[in-house]
Amino acid sequence: VQLQASGGGLVQAGGSLRLSCAASGRIFSIFAIKAMGWYRQAPGKQRELVAAITKGGSTNNADSVKGRFTISRDNAKNTVYLQMNNLTPEDTAVYYCAAGVRTDWGMDYWGQGTLVTVSS
Repeated sequence: VQLQASGGGLVQAGGSLRLSCAASGRIFSIFAIKAMGWYRQAPGKQRELVAAITKGGSTNNADSVKGRFTISRDNAKNTVYLQMNNLTPEDTAVYYCAAGVRTDWGMDYWGQGTLVTVSS
């Protein structure tokens, strides 16, 4: 499974961005994907979960983004989205798309990352 993320960039505090991530590969592997999600890693910090979503639409969101970020998924397009509103400088990080096939919420595949920079 290959994951191609897009949509990062520079935005002012209070602004919005939408990240997209498309999965591709063998049809059997794509069909086996359970959860898809977004993680982020800020400079000097560990990678952390931002939000994840199952094929059925159940979501798991970090407390820091609840009420501001919304994860969604288009199973027909094998694509996951992250709508980010009311961004703050603390959201500045490299955002990684991920997908899992072995467990309900575990991630097995990772995209290349897209940089989100929020200026104050």
